[in-house]
Amino acid sequence: MLKIVHPVAGVVALLTIATFWLSTTLSEILGSDAIVAAVKTAIPWGLLLLIPALAAAAGSGLALAKGRRGGAISAKINRMPIIAANGIMVLAPAALFLASKARSAEFDAAFYTVQTIELVAGAANFALLGLNMRDGLAMKGRFRRRCATTP
Repeated sequence: MLKIVHPVAGVVALLTIATFWLSTTLSEILGSDAIVAAVKTAIPWGLLLLIPALAAAAGSGLALAKGRRGGAISAKINRMPIIAANGIMVLAPAALFLASKARSAEFDAAFYTVQTIELVAGAANFALLGLNMRDGLAMKGRFRRRCATTP
């Protein structure tokens, strides 16, 4: 069961973060203030999917590791506290702050400063989760090197 939960939870978390990041970026570039407000007020609801997905990925990953350390397992385990801290200390508060500001149509310097921080932190979490996914796939043998053949 853990062998199913872990990759599914990881993919859900990665896709949720990608959705948050892309919807924010596209709404700012292409959308009106109303669209930006809709996106920013919807993102905190998405945390109800993201947080359990991250917890399930981390918990199932630790269970699958069964106390083993070294190599890719250690790298994945070492990234998770960074991902969690970034989410708890930066991304969740930023999402709530931005939703509040957007709901009040306060698109001021504070809004854009926090949004910039949120985009950078979100990209960092996406990259870290992507590295975890890459390492997980490599551990499963999905990224085997192919021998070059000569004609």
